[in-house]
Amino acid sequence: MSAPVIIEATVKQTATLIFMHGLGDTGHGWSSALAAIRPPFMKVICPTAPTQPVSLNAGFRMPSWFDLKTLDISGPEDEPGIQAARDNVHGMIQKEVSAGIPANRIVIGGFSQGGALALYSALTYDQPLAGVVALSCWLPLHKQFPGAKVNSDDVPIFQAHGDYDPVVPYKFGQLSASLLKSFMKNVTFKTYNGLSHSSSDDEMDDVKDIISKWQQLNNHL
Repeated sequence: MSAPVIIEATVKQTATLIFMHGLGDTGHGWSSALAAIRPPFMKVICPTAPTQPVSLNAGFRMPSWFDLKTLDISGPEDEPGIQAARDNVHGMIQKEVSAGIPANRIVIGGFSQGGALALYSALTYDQPLAGVVALSCWLPLHKQFPGAKVNSDDVPIFQAHGDYDPVVPYKFGQLSASLLKSFMKNVTFKTYNGLSHSSSDDEMDDVKDIISKWQQLNNHL
């Protein structure tokens, strides 16, 4: 993997956001939007996925966290690729923990394929995190849950989806959220009317508010 885009905190760092981009994008794609909404004490890490062939796009090589075989929610999935990408995310979390940022001050997030990876990585990490921001995405390997979950039931999840999404259907987001709500205690699913497969100012304002709220909740730790 190429070096991630890193936006350092503007005051003493006490929290971290690790955010994964969508298929075909790079870490630069989200870095400026996230820099504009993060609290001053939060460092932002935007890694770029390795370039690899993607079955869904006729084997064309592009930045991708894992192979996508289909966008059918019950279709075959690249389990080894998803788990390898998860291990990379866990390594990034561990690096921050080793540098003195507690896991419960680390937010994991992503958009589309990156959001799917964020959800899977958070649920299979063995220490409580500050929260998960999952935008326009789905829960990969969903049939393995809740069995595959090793994190706390209390980790907050903010899931957001446009109801006009032609790429990752809104229904997939809804189905993932209802499954998550069946075994996680703090799941919010927010719909953005008329939004396609992208973000919006309203959504980014909500992400800003939710990250700020999570960090305040953790401030006594």
